[in-house]
Amino acid sequence: MFKKILFSLFAAIALLSSCNASSGKPIENRSIAPAQPDPVSYGKLDTATFASGCFWCVEAIFESLKGVKEAESGYAGGNTINPTYEDVCSHTTGHTETVQVFYDPKMISYQTLLEVYFASQDPTQVNAQGPDHGDSYRSVIFYRTETERTLAEAYKKQLNDSGKYSRPIAVIIQPFKVFYLAEGYHQNYEKNHPDNPYVQNVSIPRIERMKAQFPQLLK
Repeated sequence: MFKKILFSLFAAIALLSSCNASSGKPIENRSIAPAQPDPVSYGKLDTATFASGCFWCVEAIFESLKGVKEAESGYAGGNTINPTYEDVCSHTTGHTETVQVFYDPKMISYQTLLEVYFASQDPTQVNAQGPDHGDSYRSVIFYRTETERTLAEAYKKQLNDSGKYSRPIAVIIQPFKVFYLAEGYHQNYEKNHPDNPYVQNVSIPRIERMKAQFPQLLK
């Protein structure tokens, strides 16, 4: 919710800015096309699917890792077909903001992706991440294989047993069904909109915290 409010405020400011003359139609005036199931294939790369709050943040986190070819923002975990961003933000679709990660398992393992995933969020938050609240910001690991499920459950248990967190790990582990690619303007959002207030105040600090923990994994 906080992200949507900041996003709307930024869009309103953009409408009054002279830079609109050079940048074309403002985002908030765009024609919204329904998202579609992700058609992209990256050959021999493996695919991992994670949700942990704002997908602008999560996409940038995984794209900063060596061995990750691409990360895409989208929606998963719900029942609505071809959801739009506005649909998902209404918290009525069952979907959560999700990122699909295409990676080379010879360069980075699924276990390492799990470690980055958990460490780059507060995994104890329920239906929320940081300032964003609602089921579209819940944390989910969408496993595609029994190996992924086993690794995810084992690492979640390890963290719960470690005493690192004062509250139970709230991350949900469930089978992958379908991923709907988000609208084009959401892709690489942190990179393309570094001056956005939400990116400045929430995304970048979160990304920098992750980078400080895993300097050896960065591109």
